Amino acid sequence: MAAGSSSMRILIKGGRVVNDDVTQEADVYIENGLIQQVGRDLMIPGGAKVIDASGKLVIPGGIDSSVHLQQTFMNANTQDDFYTGTKAALLGGSTMVIAHVLPERGASLLEEFEKIRAHADAEACCDYALHVGVTWWGPKVRREMQVLVGEKGVNSFQMFMAYKDVLMLKDSELYQAMHSCKDIGAVARVHAENGELVHEGTKEALDLGISGPEGMEISRPEELEAEATHRAITIANRVRTTERECVCVCVCVSVCVLVVHAETTLAHSALSGMHYYHQDWAHAAAHVIAPPLRLDPNTPDCLMGLLGNDIINVVASDHRAFNTKQKAMGKEDFTKIPHGAAGVEDRMSVIWERGVVAGKMDENRFVAVTSSNAAKIYNLYPRKGRIVPGADADVVVWDPDASRTISASSQAQGGDFNLYEGQRCHGVPLVTISRGRLVCENGVFTCAQGSGRFYPMRSFPDFLYKKMVQREKVPLSVYVYISFTVS
Repeated sequence: MAAGSSSMRILIKGGRVVNDDVTQEADVYIENGLIQQVGRDLMIPGGAKVIDASGKLVIPGGIDSSVHLQQTFMNANTQDDFYTGTKAALLGGSTMVIAHVLPERGASLLEEFEKIRAHADAEACCDYALHVGVTWWGPKVRREMQVLVGEKGVNSFQMFMAYKDVLMLKDSELYQAMHSCKDIGAVARVHAENGELVHEGTKEALDLGISGPEGMEISRPEELEAEATHRAITIANRVRTTERECVCVCVCVSVCVLVVHAETTLAHSALSGMHYYHQDWAHAAAHVIAPPLRLDPNTPDCLMGLLGNDIINVVASDHRAFNTKQKAMGKEDFTKIPHGAAGVEDRMSVIWERGVVAGKMDENRFVAVTSSNAAKIYNLYPRKGRIVPGADADVVVWDPDASRTISASSQAQGGDFNLYEGQRCHGVPLVTISRGRLVCENGVFTCAQGSGRFYPMRSFPDFLYKKMVQREKVPLSVYVYISFTVS
């Protein structure tokens, strides 16, 4: 049968099946796009393609819970559309992405959602879902949020405490938006920075003659994330941020009868802000993301350790690829450098190298932070994020011993710069199977454009709302659902 056929029969033999809670020696049989059997000495029909996974790991396909594809941001169009972005995801071992829809102020959330869906349906190679941005507030937004959750398969909304006059909500609007999320069973995602003080800090930096990429870190100090995180905890039920000060806030809250879940990004868990001071302006500008990378060289190791210890739950790429020419729009003014960097293709390998190889997490925790936890948070589990009979056949044969050297010259993702250039990473996806389709094998991509599908995310995820219901039964307890990451 054709490699792209969802009815293809596949038997993965001799590997070690890794879920977030257990590793076992087992074979995996796939048919009709689903995992049919997991175990030893399986009885299967003839005609199956046999994949030898001896000495390899068999893991759930990655779920990248924050990507930006076919998006215009800060006067620049991202270098990846839904075809190139999802192709890169599959080549890197991720079989599902959750992309962002960011309507302009005053624009219809529903119309922007439908526009992005049309692009994605025609181009995506793997399963995808959509977060929808709440970039302004009013009765129309509230009504459209209800429609998106009730009829369109959306269960998460992105809100911003930064990007003043563009994306930022006032505290009262944030409260109303989060209250609506709770009522309709959606997940509230919040970019937590003090937008007012970022605005003032930016003006001060420019007045001092600071115009290069280092101005990004200088104007957005770490304490502005910590303050916004604390403020969002006070008024909301879910917050996203990255830095260690903010982690401390969240951990302190979690021991006070609060429920905390956290998300960070690949760049923040792997790189430091010293890149902003690189003598090559293009190199420095390529690292401009928001919130910015931090100067403390210990921050990435700290975040990786928190991922390994279940304090941070998810790592996303926050993929938003721009090229050097686009970044150069801010050559004389750092505020005009588009925020974003590529990473959807490298997320899995970099986390394996810096997490598992470095001894900060085991193989089960790797599966949790790259796949299973995102599936649980967004109500995809166990159809996604787990190798078990009945689950979607999103499976990766992972070679923990093989290595590859990351380079922009060989990447499938967009952009002409790679933040991890020259890094040698152990952990390579040898085979990627998406909904039972053999889409990548030994670096050869065989998936057709538009063969992916929109995957509706159901409201009221048990992973979050069961805790909420239970905690509300406890006298004097407080429930806050928090996620922190960057965008």
